[in-house]
Amino acid sequence: MTVGSGSRAGSSGPGAATASSEGGAVLDPSLLPPAVCVLGLGLIGGSVLRSAGAHTEVFGWSPTERTRGLAAADGHAVVDELDAALERARSTDALTVLAGPLTTFESVLRRVDAVAPTLALTDVGSVKAPVEALVAEHAPHARFVGSHPMAGTAESGWAAGSATLLHGARWVTTLTEDTDLAVWAAVTQLALGMGCVVVPAEAEAHDAAVARVSHLPHLLALALAQVGASGGQAPAALALSLAASSFRDGTRVAGTRPELIRAMCEGNREALLDALDDALGILGVARGSLASTGSLAKLVAAGHEGREHLDHRTDGLGRVLLRGDDLVDQLLAIGAAGGHVDGLRRDPDAAGSGSGQPIGLQVSGWFPED
Repeated sequence: MTVGSGSRAGSSGPGAATASSEGGAVLDPSLLPPAVCVLGLGLIGGSVLRSAGAHTEVFGWSPTERTRGLAAADGHAVVDELDAALERARSTDALTVLAGPLTTFESVLRRVDAVAPTLALTDVGSVKAPVEALVAEHAPHARFVGSHPMAGTAESGWAAGSATLLHGARWVTTLTEDTDLAVWAAVTQLALGMGCVVVPAEAEAHDAAVARVSHLPHLLALALAQVGASGGQAPAALALSLAASSFRDGTRVAGTRPELIRAMCEGNREALLDALDDALGILGVARGSLASTGSLAKLVAAGHEGREHLDHRTDGLGRVLLRGDDLVDQLLAIGAAGGHVDGLRRDPDAAGSGSGQPIGLQVSGWFPED
């Protein structure tokens, strides 16, 4: 399989663009969903509701009357009952977004299967393999593409969201050989329209990755907050009175509602245990070195190098144009290599047959040049 069976950077062919590797989406309005239904109006769901309205019809539902009232007071279309929201989603062929806590998905999916079983469906949950399993069990006829916008704050609820929260974020979309690429295109086009770049990935690979860069940082922040608050050999009040930016930055996500942290981290237990074992091993070696030799050289050097990799993560990426019957494989290769998608459009030269896709697509993205 060859990534980028089309053209490299500088192409003047269909799908080419002149944007940087962090933006400049190629938007095809014909690929947007005709409507979007957001089920759950907290931080992420509320931000999707606010932002997506610039591109298509949007309406939402929340299980809490107060949240529905706040969203309606801000001028957004809100439905009072879940079944009524699903009926409207079915009648408008809306892309329906599961945006509540993971613990609510099973009950919502049961209603999806009862009311609108063939909906185009996505989610914004922080784990993907467990969600795929829930959908397969409780809404097996839904046309599902998992997704996860890598954005957020320590705050939660409707008031914490904004129309700009997702702008510039990486939005993961999960794919398999059975993915309905029309639904994937709708999710991707919506994400691009909200200012995101899209990272295709397999569900298990996503979960292993976010265990290290999202879920483990929450655990470390919680541990650091406890260490600082306890004071150790110093009075606790003194320790916290001296806490400055490094402590505030390192513990920011510890301010997230505890039940949300638990749902996120416990829902990704196996991958998180693997990441936690690595972190504890690194800290254990550092402690042994500090105790025996007084040196933290290995930890500091390796940690500094890791942070440098983050700062230069888009270096060496070149533009590619993806198309063809192995498009899913090409998309997964882009994501696994640290690249991303920033545009797509219909491919006028593709018949859209023989690949499981009802439409032909041209996808523009960024992939390592070496």
